[in-house]
Amino acid sequence: MRQSVLFTKTRKFSPQGEVSKNSQLLIKAGFIYKEMAGVYDLLPLGLEVIKKITAIIRAEMNAIGGQEVRMSSLQNPAIWKKTNRWDEKKVPIWFKTKLVTEKVAGLSWSHEEPMTQMVKEFIHSYQDLPIYIYQFQRKFRNELRSKSGILRGREFLMKDLYSFNKTEKDLDKFYEAVKKAYLKIFNQVGIGKTTYFTFASGGAFAKYSHEFQTICSSGEDTIYLDEKRKIAINKEVYNDTVLKDLGLQSKNLKKTKAIEVANIFKLGTRYSTPLNLLFTDKNGHLHPVVMGSYGIGIGRLMGTIVEVYHDEKGIIWPKTIAPYQIHLLGLDLNNKEVWERAFRVYRILTEKNIPVLFDDRIRVRAGEKFADADLIGIPIRIVVSKKTGEKLEVKLRKSNQKNILSLNEVLNKF
Repeated sequence: MRQSVLFTKTRKFSPQGEVSKNSQLLIKAGFIYKEMAGVYDLLPLGLEVIKKITAIIRAEMNAIGGQEVRMSSLQNPAIWKKTNRWDEKKVPIWFKTKLVTEKVAGLSWSHEEPMTQMVKEFIHSYQDLPIYIYQFQRKFRNELRSKSGILRGREFLMKDLYSFNKTEKDLDKFYEAVKKAYLKIFNQVGIGKTTYFTFASGGAFAKYSHEFQTICSSGEDTIYLDEKRKIAINKEVYNDTVLKDLGLQSKNLKKTKAIEVANIFKLGTRYSTPLNLLFTDKNGHLHPVVMGSYGIGIGRLMGTIVEVYHDEKGIIWPKTIAPYQIHLLGLDLNNKEVWERAFRVYRILTEKNIPVLFDDRIRVRAGEKFADADLIGIPIRIVVSKKTGEKLEVKLRKSNQKNILSLNEVLNKF
């Protein structure tokens, strides 16, 4: 991508009204655009990051047997009334809209009910189970306040997976598979070392639900972390009984701020019973399907990574999810020789399928190009200029060290 034709531009100053570091940097660097409080558009650079995060998650969900679908955002009230979750007094985050027919529809904030209703068409016998279905879907939540940038939006993209099993034992087995898959995902996107499996409040079926919390000083949650055992307890359930139950001692726990990047729930028959999702066993007896729910907020994950990986100059993207791998800066481009040399480097890198953002802007000063590169945060910066001659100046975003290398050396090294 040539930066001269990229329609977005960086900003010199932080946007007014944004208090969170993730939204400040993502807006300044041209990754997102703010429509209103809690509502953000993805611009080309931001969409590239989301695509990479989505691809990593999709691969891991497929690896544990997940099948991808895409469900409607419009919700049928009749289904939600059966589980007593249509009433705004019980679920105050609903967005609802009136159709031309005067009937009311909801905008999805979750998908347990419609997913359960859908699979009723396909689950009848024990031979139809298990089924693991996931989607990447927009959710709408009428949050009272939205001040954490893309960490807490009123409209956002989520990966939600639902499991349908015959028994609790089967659910437990798949639950562990999802846990391991999530840890793989967080390792791949760069936050694995600071993300912990966390015990949180449960529901009618399970004593605990579980979250994945990433250590961050700007986090909204407080957790108590056992670094040796790699587990944590959310403050909301932290007490002596829980400590004893989990075999933990308060003296071994570290109190810290964190951001919730994912959660998993054992739903049991909470939705299958009221929605009549049943299967027949080998003897022809009917049983409710045992369910689980597993979510990751995609934009929230991107925002968390920015909160964790930045400095005073801008974002520092992990290479696995960066919008491009190399930011090629052409200086002195009004010089024909330098222009041809820079464009040749860009062409060769592109031909080798290396994602490159080429700063080919002629009327922009060198200092501004360097500042933009630091703000955008692409992992590798390469400079072509009069000074570098036939060589290239190479610098990693997370380092201050610069190296002068040939193009072949760059290709072999990176």
